[in-house]
Amino acid sequence: MNLPKEFLYELKNILGDDTEKYISLFNKPYYRGISINRLKTIPEKVIPLLPFEVKETPFYKDGYYIPADFEGVGNLWLHHVGAYYVQEPSATSAVPLLDIESGDYVLDLCAAPGGKSAQIASLLGGSGLVWSNEIIKSRANILLSNFERMGILRGVVSSCSPEILCERLSGYFDKVLVDAPCSGEGMFRKNPGAISEWSIEHTISCSHRQLSILKSAAQCVREGGILVYSTCTFSEKENEEVAESFLSACPDFEPYEIEEPFGRKTRYSNAVRITPIEGGEGHFAARFRKKGIGSRIKNTFVPRENIKINDKRLIEEFIDNIFTERPELTYTLVGNRIYILPEDIPPIDGVGLIRAGVFIGEIVKNRIEPAHALFTSANPDKLRRVLRLEKSDARIEEFLRGREIDCDGEKGYTAVAVEGMTVGFGKCSGGRLKNKYPKGLRI
Repeated sequence: MNLPKEFLYELKNILGDDTEKYISLFNKPYYRGISINRLKTIPEKVIPLLPFEVKETPFYKDGYYIPADFEGVGNLWLHHVGAYYVQEPSATSAVPLLDIESGDYVLDLCAAPGGKSAQIASLLGGSGLVWSNEIIKSRANILLSNFERMGILRGVVSSCSPEILCERLSGYFDKVLVDAPCSGEGMFRKNPGAISEWSIEHTISCSHRQLSILKSAAQCVREGGILVYSTCTFSEKENEEVAESFLSACPDFEPYEIEEPFGRKTRYSNAVRITPIEGGEGHFAARFRKKGIGSRIKNTFVPRENIKINDKRLIEEFIDNIFTERPELTYTLVGNRIYILPEDIPPIDGVGLIRAGVFIGEIVKNRIEPAHALFTSANPDKLRRVLRLEKSDARIEEFLRGREIDCDGEKGYTAVAVEGMTVGFGKCSGGRLKNKYPKGLRI
């Protein structure tokens, strides 16, 4: 492996005598993993359903190593139902440092493609709020797709610059994660092409950008709240030096010690580094706490009364036809599209909103055409019509291919659930289910 001399020089300052050990690992497979989504299931249920053996990682309570030679983990039905997120093991290490508690409002500022946001939502367990932002809109749409697959009900997806978003949402969040864009040294084993793109100038450029994002993020942390900064690189310029500069620029923050039993310690007690020697491809995280004691600002968004009486009646009839009991939810109309809004969300105008809450359907000629996200975010036990399939049922693959399948049940819109987890829906009639699984998701 032909690693740049400047990179090796920097690396020796970090790893010392372990540098040769790191280099020797380029002859071995890179680490692969999944994190279990508790919004849909629990590890005890998922693991026996997997077609391969897994091993716990030290980085996250619901994180598991998967075999290096298994192909198609993203094509399994378990992936389609949102039972897990495919995630490099050490990438799961930053979210636990947020110390997430039930009811927390959490911002993932540089969120795409969504692995850390999925972890946050899983730990929140349907409480609080996860707000996920990605400045590049095409990547934000990927983020939204993962939100729908994972069944995140209390979430917001935006595409906005950190400067604008964080100024707009000053003091709104209990916890904030900045998984900043970086030089990607932790991806060298997985993607050797990244080595040729590396330069010391790029690491310096990244460090300036990272500090700017981190200072923006500081604005939206409440007093007493937690801010975690992470990267997937080894460089001290992008890691420790950015953390040092941040504390100098933001004296209202203080280091918050890390006691997690993984990785290698840095020269600071509030930071940790992971390399392939410690069982992950590469990650760094530093944790800070905003001084003082306070609660998040609660100047919340109030949707306009924009639903006409006839439309309201139509929506209520639609919901009653889908659910066994009408849930207490807040609805809003955007054009003819109906959304369920999370309660007590901050103002959403002027922040590049992609989605707030869940898109549940569209009014078309005095009827409502359901949306895929309505079913993927719902507990099948609370739905009126459900086609329940077991893992060995051949109809699973047929459904994921977008084909009609047999459906013995009442006529109407029907959820499709595999082993108790909703994957999508169709319309049942005459013993057949007309498939509504989105074309872009089909296998």
